[in-house]
Amino acid sequence: MGGVREYPADGVTVGFDATVCRHAAECVRGLPEVFDTGRRPWVHPGAAAPELVAEVIRRCPTGALTYRLAVGGPEQPERPTTVRRTADGRLLVRGELSIEGRESTRAMLCGCGSSAEQPYCDRSGACGGHE
Repeated sequence: MGGVREYPADGVTVGFDATVCRHAAECVRGLPEVFDTGRRPWVHPGAAAPELVAEVIRRCPTGALTYRLAVGGPEQPERPTTVRRTADGRLLVRGELSIEGRESTRAMLCGCGSSAEQPYCDRSGACGGHE
């Protein structure tokens, strides 16, 4: 599946880009009533308040999930841009990003050089082994 799929609801539209999702599961742990991988479609943004949906989406380290609020608009990038190395070596980047033509506010980049999906971490190398 390529591109971003959108899930609209009153007050918020959730976008999901499967090509950069690495199953960190912040969404599922944060709002299981909205993000349920056992259902199709798996995203039900109307099951929680729009602001709460946005708050949980901001936890997604890869930027695979995005949101646009009816009041307030899309997620604003962090300023200044930050880069944090995890204990296992992944690089979590937040800010106003343009990586290989993809605009985003969050990304999880490979820190070990082993990912087949450079510059993104695909969790296949040493830097994607654990949380």
